[in-house]
Amino acid sequence: MIAALVLAAGGSSRLGQPKQLLPYQGQSLVRRTAEAAFAAGCSPVLVVVGRDRAAVEMELRDVSARLLPNEWWERGIGTSIRTGVHAATECDAVIILACDQPSISAEAIRRLISARAQTEKSIIASAYAGTLGVPALFARPHFDALLSLPDTQGAKAVIAAHPDDITRVEFPDGEIDIDTAGDLAKLAFHQAV
Repeated sequence: MIAALVLAAGGSSRLGQPKQLLPYQGQSLVRRTAEAAFAAGCSPVLVVVGRDRAAVEMELRDVSARLLPNEWWERGIGTSIRTGVHAATECDAVIILACDQPSISAEAIRRLISARAQTEKSIIASAYAGTLGVPALFARPHFDALLSLPDTQGAKAVIAAHPDDITRVEFPDGEIDIDTAGDLAKLAFHQAV
């Protein structure tokens, strides 16, 4: 069983509006990400929500995702990862997805799952912009490390701490994420080209 953990609890303070609800190609980013996880065969699909819980719940009302409220979302991304991994402890692996990466697709997620099957490495990380990051698959041996993340650290810290356990999967569009109004403008331009 491979769970998908969709991080959708952030306050989007730099953007000024909930980025998980931004429309892209006819769907909100959180819905696109959850549906991509389902289409890739992930089960369960867990969506960690924070301040905008009611709006995300409405957005996913007809999607079989499980919403996980994170009461401590303001403390940082580590709290959301811990919330999600706690709910996935019966799974063999978890794929961490940030819903502010609009290029996430079922195919991109399937490539992570396939690389895990082919290499048997316990971390499969996406490679883009000279770094390794999410979307990334973490097998059960790394759950304790994910559960021990400080509030302000993300999954990249676990990736960096275990270089011998990693297979990298190229995902050049992973560098496109939405944090600011400038990012949103670039995305609109990228979509128009």
